[in-house]
Amino acid sequence: MTGPTAAATVHPLCRLDELADGHSRGFDPTGEGHDSMFIVRRGDALHAWRNACPHIDGAPMPWRKDAYLSGDRQQIVCYAHGARFEIESGLCVRGPCLGQRLEAVALRVDDEGHVYLASPA
Repeated sequence: MTGPTAAATVHPLCRLDELADGHSRGFDPTGEGHDSMFIVRRGDALHAWRNACPHIDGAPMPWRKDAYLSGDRQQIVCYAHGARFEIESGLCVRGPCLGQRLEAVALRVDDEGHVYLASPA
């Protein structure tokens, strides 16, 4: 497909080597003044999610900057509600939004290891 409908806005986030394995990091790709999304790295896999608990839409999830994971770093935690989510699927497995999911965010990684958020224009 060509033309304006196929265009996309690409937002650079970081380099892959700037994301520590087993950790999370928030990003503000569109300049909203707060981290609107976050990435969790597990080995070579990146899992990106919107920074909003499905229990109360728009409620930010970390208790401090980049603190999206449980103490053992095995689940994503909404510190406002105590909800816990699977890192790979975003499925809530404990808390007030049981069975709901985090909203996934599409990423692109180029051959040089640059990580981008790509969204439709």
